[in-house]
Amino acid sequence: MNIVYVTSEAVPLAKTGGLADVCGTLPREVAALGHRCAVILPAFRSVHRSGLKIDTTDISFAIPMSPGKLVGGRLLRCLLPESNVVAWLIDQPQYFDRESLYGDSLGDYRDNAERFTFFCRAALAALMRIEMDVDVLHCNDWQSGLIPALVQASPTAYRSLSRAATLMTIHNMAYQGNFHRDAFAWTGLDWKHFTHESFEYYGQLNFLKTGIVCADHVTTVSPRYAMEICTPQHGCGLDGVLASKGGRVTGITNGIDETVWNPATDSTLPVRFDVDDWQTGKVANKRSLQSEFGLEESDDVPMIGLVGRLAEQKGWDLILPVIRQHVREGRPTQWMILGSGDKQIETELAALAAEAPQQVAAHIGFNDALAHRIEAGADLFVMPSHYEPCGLNQLYSLRYGTIPIVTATGGLADTVVDTTAENLANETATGFHLHEVSPRGLDEAVGRALQLRYHDQKNWNNLVERAMSADWSWRKSASQYVELYDHAVSLKRGMAKTPK
Repeated sequence: MNIVYVTSEAVPLAKTGGLADVCGTLPREVAALGHRCAVILPAFRSVHRSGLKIDTTDISFAIPMSPGKLVGGRLLRCLLPESNVVAWLIDQPQYFDRESLYGDSLGDYRDNAERFTFFCRAALAALMRIEMDVDVLHCNDWQSGLIPALVQASPTAYRSLSRAATLMTIHNMAYQGNFHRDAFAWTGLDWKHFTHESFEYYGQLNFLKTGIVCADHVTTVSPRYAMEICTPQHGCGLDGVLASKGGRVTGITNGIDETVWNPATDSTLPVRFDVDDWQTGKVANKRSLQSEFGLEESDDVPMIGLVGRLAEQKGWDLILPVIRQHVREGRPTQWMILGSGDKQIETELAALAAEAPQQVAAHIGFNDALAHRIEAGADLFVMPSHYEPCGLNQLYSLRYGTIPIVTATGGLADTVVDTTAENLANETATGFHLHEVSPRGLDEAVGRALQLRYHDQKNWNNLVERAMSADWSWRKSASQYVELYDHAVSLKRGMAKTPK
């Protein structure tokens, strides 16, 4: 099949979160299974700073964004690293040559509706010029949500794409691209199309809702999250829209790039290790972190790692009280934290680190190498998210033998098996679930983990080795996507067959 991934992010070209990891890795893995894959995304400033060789093409276009206003652009191209996957880049400096992808310190860019409407239309214009018989248009998040609707509304204009199956992947339901109704004018379509069957959502233009309604199939990034977003609690107002898709909503768990996240080959680690020598490897990496950040240097003190956004979604209303309690009561734990976000959380972490410098280390900001070292050196990884579409850090933790403590939501529930007596006995446990979503519930889960870590060495060793041996590579996920693509194309072209 010929598959085009439409996205606003793909590593190493542009990244703000997990979307980039998916769209930079999944196309490579699907291509490795024998399919022809391409990615199309905006030529952000970060693209030109990526270090990849960017080539110009002879393809240009002019999109009529409003009466009398043509916005021109051109198509650039490069290859994703270690692959034959072409990344097609929509170059339009007025819209995309900015320091950040979606906004600055003042908030989202005010012209995001115009920018990403242009991107959707320009991507389709470029694909009409590229000699590629597209079988699947795989759109990702709200920034590409208009594409299924544009193809559907203008089948003559996009004749060569009208036979392509369209997929819409939701990476995070909370971000929908909801704008004033006047933004619809930038689509270039007649206002007769602005209806609740496609573009309109309570009088506004909602990019994600449009993609969900008009795509042939909807996917999201874990089976549990696919179920959760069909409920009022997690549907963010679109649960009814998803319900209208019937059985055409599928959850496929994200994978991890094992060329990057592999403790046996990870060049960022002071000492590399694998499942056969993890005990000495983790101790060496732990001692290195303790020395680097001035923590008490001891093999016997448990180190608890946290990496990610400092935001309410990630459960910091649970984490901060537990850290404070451990510090005030002098409990023998160490907390190794890397992240940035909410300024109040940053301030509180800095205060805790100042109060107990041998127990709490907080690096505010992002440092990729340090993220790897924390995964390698910590004993436990805490991730009590209130909702989590998939999550990647718990997968990195499993790969590095750092046992995750998570809430039973979304992808966390799908990827971490709770350590109960039954699951220990049947050798399926890989981590710990909170049995109550509260600071008390988190502290209880940490206590259960430490009890096993220091008082049941045999079961702890089995737990770590089972976690490290699990296959969370993209190979498995890519195969599931290919099966879904095949089914969607068959349905689109009237050759339906039952998926395996």
